[in-house]
Amino acid sequence: MKKHYVAVSLAFAVSMVISGCDEKAKFDPDRQVGPNPVLPKAQDFLLPPMQVPSGVGWTNNALPAAAAGLKIEKVADGFLHPRQVYVLPNDDILVVESNGPGTEPVTTPKQLFAGMVKSKSGKGGKGGNRITLLRKTSDGGGWEKHLFLENLHSPFGVQLIDGNIYVANTDNIMRYPYQTGDTRITAPGVELADLPSTINHHWTKALLASPDGKKLYVGVGSNSNITENGLDVEYRRANVLEVDTATGASRIYASGIRNPTGLQWEPRTGKLWAIANERDEIGADLVPDYLTAVQEGGFYGWPYSYFGQHIDRRAMPQRPDLVAKAIKPDYALGSHVAPLGMLFYTGHLLPQKYQGGVFISEHGSWNRSPLSGYRVSFVAFSDGKPVGKPESVVSGFVSKDDKQLYGAPVGLAQDNQGALIIADDVGNTVWRVTSL
Repeated sequence: MKKHYVAVSLAFAVSMVISGCDEKAKFDPDRQVGPNPVLPKAQDFLLPPMQVPSGVGWTNNALPAAAAGLKIEKVADGFLHPRQVYVLPNDDILVVESNGPGTEPVTTPKQLFAGMVKSKSGKGGKGGNRITLLRKTSDGGGWEKHLFLENLHSPFGVQLIDGNIYVANTDNIMRYPYQTGDTRITAPGVELADLPSTINHHWTKALLASPDGKKLYVGVGSNSNITENGLDVEYRRANVLEVDTATGASRIYASGIRNPTGLQWEPRTGKLWAIANERDEIGADLVPDYLTAVQEGGFYGWPYSYFGQHIDRRAMPQRPDLVAKAIKPDYALGSHVAPLGMLFYTGHLLPQKYQGGVFISEHGSWNRSPLSGYRVSFVAFSDGKPVGKPESVVSGFVSKDDKQLYGAPVGLAQDNQGALIIADDVGNTVWRVTSL
């Protein structure tokens, strides 16, 4: 009887993954962006809305589509799940190839379904646990690939400070000596600081150096959707950590951010900004992911509330004292777009309208039907604040019928000429965007 129940459950899961749920999003995505998104009433589901295209990759020299005035070209492909890109001073590009460590136990039907969804989409592809270096060939006709650093543990963030490469694995920050022009690091490295690593529901650790190089800021995601694994495993989770690069000592800089997957300095004000993936399973139109300035000591709601004081009844015990302090994020990006990369543009190669604004990679989520995200968008800034609606900059990652997924954008970087560099972890490709 038990085997029959499991088989029926699996069959049901497969059918739901392939066909999606009947609960469709009701709001146009444009109504859920900006400083004051429309927030409907939360819903309860036996199985939350989900839809996912099948990952097929890029074939026949196909490319994503760039916005008017821009062109896109392939830098290199054949990577093992490229998640981040980082440009070195000599214009070499570091490509972080990684995926989750697989240490989260599957204890609920939802986790089983989510794993199947990721596998079907290509987002669950095996990561390389390494960093590859790309260098423009001397004749300018292509790119050399060099194995730069290996034997890493689900790496994500990378930064260069004063002759050292810092890598944020899922469980620690490692420091490696680097000299300009190096194509390989063989030194064993030194651990600067450990990072929260139990369960690893959200495993990525975004990394950003302070302008003076004395601090590193780390985005640490929650160990659950909404504390279903208990509060003990959320120790130092769902926050931005500040780490001293001299001693490795760390403190919580800001908290209540469910999954801060990208960190950047806003160029005009010098303030710290983040993108965040918000909670799932209360509706296709809840909760909008967001872009926000990160205040030192600030609390942003998770798990007790979202977008300010909107209470999440699933979080137990309730904390009205913390809800009262929850800071409303600056700018909603839309529900379940899954932002995984951000870049404030400071170059001059792209059209002037992009200068000073932020590019955001929307990886797309399993928890919304119809699909949302799957593009690189742009949000303009004025006087240090986001303005207007997001604009699509690079699209075409999913087929017009939403059934096939060619790629999915993740990490973003700006090269020394001012081009936009994009990591694509479903297409296993790195792209470069320039002006026409």
